[in-house]
Amino acid sequence: MFSGSFVALVTPFINGQLDEVALRRIVNWQLERGTHGLVPVGTTGESPTLSEAEHKRVVEIVVEENNGRVPVIAGAGSNNPAEALAYARHAKDAGADAILCVAGYYNRPNQNGMYSHFKYIHDRVAIPMLIYNIPPRAIVDIKPETMVQLAALPNVTGVKDATGDLARISQERLLIGHDFAYMSGEDMTALAYNAAGGKGCISVSANVSPSRCTAMQRACLEHDYNTARQLHDELAPLHNALFAEPSPAGAKYAAAMLGLCSAECRVPIMPLSEASKMRLQNLIGIMG
Repeated sequence: MFSGSFVALVTPFINGQLDEVALRRIVNWQLERGTHGLVPVGTTGESPTLSEAEHKRVVEIVVEENNGRVPVIAGAGSNNPAEALAYARHAKDAGADAILCVAGYYNRPNQNGMYSHFKYIHDRVAIPMLIYNIPPRAIVDIKPETMVQLAALPNVTGVKDATGDLARISQERLLIGHDFAYMSGEDMTALAYNAAGGKGCISVSANVSPSRCTAMQRACLEHDYNTARQLHDELAPLHNALFAEPSPAGAKYAAAMLGLCSAECRVPIMPLSEASKMRLQNLIGIMG
């Protein structure tokens, strides 16, 4: 079971190329600040614009630099199940602890099609799997009745819920029970998600405020929701600022402010406007 503050890692670039030195720096910086887990090559890691070689190299570097200190959940998402399987097999061979799988975007399968997609991967590689449900990006929504079917598969251990539907976790818990890693995929609603039974968050804001994100998740796990709410209130302006423009432009700019990497993103993610830069500069005090 996974729980706590997991960071959806940015992928640093320099002059259009993967910045391996910066990636190692980011991993260690995160671990020094108490992050509970690392999630490379997801949406925040700009996986759609990584080459196959880059995708695999990022996973290898994160696993190597982490050196077993915290769990690594490697992104292995694709709307092509064969491609997703290849990434899943590589993640296992590289030493990742689990994979994060998304499906549905562009080909828009029905519920049976999504179940079949995930089962195809599950049946062909033995590694724990978290299902990534993100209707705003994938168009399709994995319904609770489908999630309970997936949860019955031995290696499906949890969900990253980015539906924005706070009723969803209660619906799923009624069907699946407690022995499942319910992870929020949305920083702004993570506190409420945890109060309804969630185990943690796969966070964008943790890229630049890992200590506070970890403290908030720890407070939730200890059922200290007064402390958790105070930390959430401190983080809320940062959550808003990071998503004022398409992610991860905000997270990359904030990481650059902290000296972790360049602010460089790949097209079609564009550099931040001056107004968004100023907004983040005013929040530097809650970063780090």
